[in-house]
This record gives sequence, C-alpha cells and structure tokens, in this order.
Amino acid sequence: MIVSTKGRYALKAVFELAMTDIDTPMSLNTISEKTDLSELYLEQIFSVLKKKGIVKSIRGVQGGYLLTRKPDEISAGEIIKALEGELSPSKCLIDEGYCDMLDRCPTYMIWDRIKKSIDDVIDNTTLQDMIDEYNKKNL
Repeated sequence: MIVSTKGRYALKAVFELAMTDIDTPMSLNTISEKTDLSELYLEQIFSVLKKKGIVKSIRGVQGGYLLTRKPDEISAGEIIKALEGELSPSKCLIDEGYCDMLDRCPTYMIWDRIKKSIDDVIDNTTLQDMIDEYNKKNL
C-alpha cells in the first residue's frame, strides 16, 4: 500500500494552510509557491477537500482557502482518506466479498494489525501535532 501523490500532496498543502492565521484565506497560487506543487493539481485536490468539508473557499481579491476547523480538530487521516479512501495493506480488509477464505486465512491477522496501526497513527495525528513537531525541529 502506497499513498498516492494526491494523498501526499493534500496533506502537504493543508499543512501549509494550517500554518497560517486561521482567519486569513490563502490562495492556491500562494500554496503552490510554498509547496512547489502545481496550481492545477492543487485545484483538483482542493475541490475534493472542499466537498469533504475540510476546507472552504472565500471568493474575491483577498480570497482563497481556509480550514473549516481548527488544526487540532483535523486529522492527517481525514485529509489522506478524503483523497485515497480507506487505506489497507490487503483488499480483504476493505472488501468482505473479495476472499472466501477470510475465516480461515493464516495471514489475515497480520494485515488487520497493519491496517489498525496505520489508522491509529493517521487518525490520531492532527494538523496541530504536525505543526508542533515541525516547529520543534525547525525553530
């Protein structure tokens, strides 16, 4: 399981948004410059993030994007899963009809533990946690 470019870039872009004043919209152009990501690609990503209620857009000259909640209320998992869907090391964990050996599979336990560990990390790491860690290392 590899998180796609969209998932990684979404987390990177929303992190930049979270680093600014919560009431100051940031344009995609500014996010693009800060992250070195294509503005066109960011448009696709932010369209999904807006539909999922993670960001909102503000129109006008001073417009841009804002988080819909404080950084300590948005998890990395929420952002990644908005673009990726459920993360799983094996399809059997997210598609019950995928395998008819589920009840007697010798490897299911391992895949399940890996999925739970990944979910635990990303679902319990907020943008604020990321900001705090970044500031510790870079200030």
